[in-house]
Amino acid sequence: MPSLAASRTANASYAFPAAPVAIFVGGTSGIGQAVAQALARYTNGQLHLIIIGRNRAAAESIFATLPKPATPAARYEFIECDATLMRNVAATTSELLARLPKVNYLVLSSGYLGLRSPGRDETLEGIDKKLALNYYARWKFTHDLLPLLKAAKDTGEDARVMSVLAPGNGRTLDLEDLGLKKGYSFLSSFRAAPTYNDLMVESFAEKEPGPSFIHIYPGAVRTPLLSTVFTVLMYPFTCSPEDCAERMLYALVHADAGAQRRDANGDDMGRKDYYGSDEARVRLWTHTVDEVQHALDVKH
Repeated sequence: MPSLAASRTANASYAFPAAPVAIFVGGTSGIGQAVAQALARYTNGQLHLIIIGRNRAAAESIFATLPKPATPAARYEFIECDATLMRNVAATTSELLARLPKVNYLVLSSGYLGLRSPGRDETLEGIDKKLALNYYARWKFTHDLLPLLKAAKDTGEDARVMSVLAPGNGRTLDLEDLGLKKGYSFLSSFRAAPTYNDLMVESFAEKEPGPSFIHIYPGAVRTPLLSTVFTVLMYPFTCSPEDCAERMLYALVHADAGAQRRDANGDDMGRKDYYGSDEARVRLWTHTVDEVQHALDVKH
């Protein structure tokens, strides 16, 4: 991975597609916000940026800081979606499929630590909220928007998915308890989600070999998820969202096709600290299809 300065230079000189379509799920704060702002800056606002989240005011504040789009194809928009519920994700992706011609970049950074309620905190659909944001919603967005990513790839443009979580920080899965409905704890959820994301990008790369599917670890970043005290104490060991975004964007736009695991510097991790297996990948995919469908079938 190049230095931070070299990453900035490479990002500034990158030949982005004309008016790329970039979707950020969880882009109203933290790392997602910083990467969206960097992308808008390097394209000089000539992109169709869609931020998906729950805080419209935050999104509008972000848009106000970005370069003003100068062409009809370039614009900024916010879509409100509580992604803890799969029915909301399905409604959002259905809307996007109906009106977008392509998607070039899909960045998934939604998260929920839930430190105040470390136990299993289920949605009305029966999925733990932390796992819903850290895995199931990310899977659902990627699964549903694959046709638009493929459309971009088929015309020779970038087609890339980036899930920002924690490759290398997972654990071996209990294949009899996928979804953690038996042996749930805050730690088990925290450790399972990275392995779920590893297997997710591998499965999508197998099923659609053209686009890039990246699971990346941002490292220790000063974001709103961290407490003020922790941020002050750990300041020398953390980086700003803006510096992190340069590395994340570099990894995003320079990724090869297929599944990749990247560390905080954007370097390819290969199979370092990898806890998956062929059986786990197949079993998790089947479980996820069933779990998401069950969630959609729940009467609210």
